[in-house]
Amino acid sequence: MKATPTDKFNNYLQNIFARPYANGLLLLVVVIIAMIWANSRFYDSYHHIFNSDFTVGIEGFSLTEPVHIWINDGLMSIFFFTIGLEIKKEFLEGELSTLKKASLPIVAAIGGMLIPAMLFLAFNYGTEAQNAWGIPMATDIAFTLGLIGLLGTAVSDKLKVFLTALATADDLGAILVIAFFLTPFIDVQSLVAGGIYLLIMATANYLGVRNMWFYIVVGVLGLWIALLLSGIHATLAGVLGALTIPANRKLKEREYQSKLKTLVREFDESCAGTDSLLTHNQENILAKIHKNTKYAGTPLQRVDFKLKPLVNYFILPLFALANAGVRIDGNYFDMVKHPISLGIIAGLVLGKVIGITGFSYLMVKTKISEMPKGSSWKSISGVGIFAGIGFTMSLFIAELAIEEEQLLNIAKVGIITASVLASLLGFAWFAIFKNKQLKHKL
Repeated sequence: MKATPTDKFNNYLQNIFARPYANGLLLLVVVIIAMIWANSRFYDSYHHIFNSDFTVGIEGFSLTEPVHIWINDGLMSIFFFTIGLEIKKEFLEGELSTLKKASLPIVAAIGGMLIPAMLFLAFNYGTEAQNAWGIPMATDIAFTLGLIGLLGTAVSDKLKVFLTALATADDLGAILVIAFFLTPFIDVQSLVAGGIYLLIMATANYLGVRNMWFYIVVGVLGLWIALLLSGIHATLAGVLGALTIPANRKLKEREYQSKLKTLVREFDESCAGTDSLLTHNQENILAKIHKNTKYAGTPLQRVDFKLKPLVNYFILPLFALANAGVRIDGNYFDMVKHPISLGIIAGLVLGKVIGITGFSYLMVKTKISEMPKGSSWKSISGVGIFAGIGFTMSLFIAELAIEEEQLLNIAKVGIITASVLASLLGFAWFAIFKNKQLKHKL
């Protein structure tokens, strides 16, 4: 069948978005646009768009918040939902599924959180910003993996898996920081209501309910709103809700293959009425194939597959556009030299690599864990440098931890500066490392 222009365009987009570095480069472009926009004569339009009120709902049952809040509390809940799905997958069958597998990335992640937090406090202890110690603890997995994808074979697949597991554990740590340290007040009644909705979703999973609309309705209209009203950040509803999504298959591989072969044979034997229209029998067969295909997969993986493009190519870029537009009213270098900015830069650029490499070294030398196959301490250190790209999660934590606008802008300058430095240093590190390998082979 000849491909239509629409098919060709869709294939072209899929080829672009399938590349491992596409989302990282997109985020980088959006950050540049946001910075230019916020520091141009069009700043008023930037401020107006993201601070305008937007109402969702019907009269008598509606929520009105600025667009900026809808993005950070609403759309980012979907991002956190995918984080929750990733955490569940890793604990079920991934690199966090056994103690032996999980020990190295989890301990490395702990080191990559503790050392940055301590360095931040070294600059800001006793100041009004000391409670923002969680900012340099985070790693932006989308940005980091996207940029590492540009290195090709310089970073082994095993090392990428290690980084993914490490960043997943890191995300879990950031979520706990938000839940326990960045919650200003708690409405117990709303929190109990949220717990009830979560229990309903977990019970539905246990009873075998696989209809995603059930989880969406209960999760959004129940759990998300309850946590929003409780004082706990509403994005945590995404993580908790994700943990209740079924991860079991109704059809095993062999059973699915057997049924599929039978249905395909029946489809071939059916006689089509015309070249373009199917018979009623063929439509029924295709419906059975679609149903069995759904049963052969897990709801968790299916929804994760569908949401990833939405998150990577719409929600995260929109979040970056809304939050990376830092207005630099004074001297940029004065903002960078501020203790908040210095603490973030030190935490992300130095603390991450020291914590990840150091704690990994202790785990391997004590023989509690094993290094990823095909890796070396130089490559582990390179991953630790790239983990200093804190961008998305660091910006998110900064929004929660710092209220004063000028200090928040300083923190954002520190986050962006640190993330750029970590990216450049990471590329330089692997470039030098690869050149030395080539010379050694020659």
